[in-house]
Formats: sequence, C-alpha cells, structure tokens
Amino acid sequence: MWHKVAPALAANYTIVATDLRGYGASAKPPSDPDHAPYGMRALANDQVEVMASLGFNRFAVVGHDRGARCAYRLALDHPAAVSHLAVMDIVPTGDAYARADREFAHSYWMWAFLSAPEPVPEQLISAAPHVLVDFMLDNWPSQPRSFPDEVRAAYIAAFRDPETVHAICEEYRAAATVDVAADEADRGRRRIECPTLVLWGAKGMVARMYDPLAIWGAWASDLNGGPVDAGHFLPEEAPEEVLNHVQMLLQR
Repeated sequence: MWHKVAPALAANYTIVATDLRGYGASAKPPSDPDHAPYGMRALANDQVEVMASLGFNRFAVVGHDRGARCAYRLALDHPAAVSHLAVMDIVPTGDAYARADREFAHSYWMWAFLSAPEPVPEQLISAAPHVLVDFMLDNWPSQPRSFPDEVRAAYIAAFRDPETVHAICEEYRAAATVDVAADEADRGRRRIECPTLVLWGAKGMVARMYDPLAIWGAWASDLNGGPVDAGHFLPEEAPEEVLNHVQMLLQR
C-alpha cells in the first residue's frame, strides 16, 4: 500500500517496508490457543529484530491500520528503538473495544467476523476471497479508483492463500484478547515519548466515531496530527498529503 509514498521517502531516507507476520510474503508460523504468536507484541518484536539485522537500532516507524497497531506497540515496548512514530486511521485497540457500541459493531463488523473461532471465517473467506477484498476497496476509500486492477489483484492474491487467511484471523483473535490486555496493562502507566503523528481519513469511520487526538493524547506526550482528505486508505488515496505530513514529522 506504500507504493505511492515509499519511493519519494527513499530519496532521503532508508526505507524498510515489511509485511507483518502472517501478511503478504512474510512467514506464517504456527499459532497457540492464546493467539499470542500473532499479538502485536510479537509482531513488534519482529520489526526490532529485522531492523537490528540490517544495522538499525533506532528508527522511525510509520504504520497504517494493522501496521499502525504494531507501530504503537513497538513504541511502547521498545522506546529506545523508536525515534518518531506515525499512526494512521486508528485509535488504540484497547480504546476501540472499550468504546464499542452499535455503530462500531456495524462499521467494524470484520473485527468480530475475523476473530470468530477457527475455521469459520477461514472457510468463508476462502470460498470467495474477491468478494471480501472488493467490498473493502469499494466501500472504505473515498475514491475507489485509487485501486486499479493490478493493485486489487495483488490484494486478492494474498487472500487466496489459506495460510495467509488463517494468520490474519489469528491476528484479529489476538487483538481481541492479548492486545487488549497489553493496552489495559499499559494504560496510565506507560506513554509514548517520541514525536508522534496521528492522521485519519476525514471521510472515514475513525473521523465519524472518535476524537482521535483526544484519545491519543492519553498515550503520547509529543503529539500532533489531523484529518486527511481521504477515506480509510490514506497512503493510496492521498499520498502527497501523507508524504508531506511524514516528512514534517521526520524533521522534528
């Protein structure tokens, strides 16, 4: 999803664009009954290890949606490693569940669907992966034309892999359990101290359901940000605006 942003950043920075554990081309290790291998703590540890293996012990982290959940957990668990943090179109997982209501249930129905017990969501998705992907890409962005056929095909291809689908479901099961527990354990006890950027789509569900800066203000000491003229998929719908915000963050 960073194909419109990463090349421009790469002119001045070293860019490492990872697929999270279980997603895309990344490994899909076995899970456990408690789903912890797919919790954000484990995924954040992956990022630290990847960066260290490349010679980077301190780095900026930019994430969208599930990547943003990994990013803020990384900043909480490994503060010495994170110089700058950008999170896009989310509120913390614990806050999302704590504020869940009827609108959340209808808008974020996939949280309940994907976290349902195995193998129900896995088998339903595998029966028609294009239906799920096309629904998301047609209904969540403000401009569906942001996703040309070749991009859609790449997303659909990932959802045709049963191991990937299972890993994604495990990550959502972990979100509802170990990730919420980690957030609640840290609430009021640990804060993100590095410069932090929070962006969200002005035409999306985060804007409609939350006051993002107020929520993130309880977690981050050095915070700024605001809405972007987009739906959910900020880097693909509004790449120039996202790029400008990230560049300003990295200059702080």
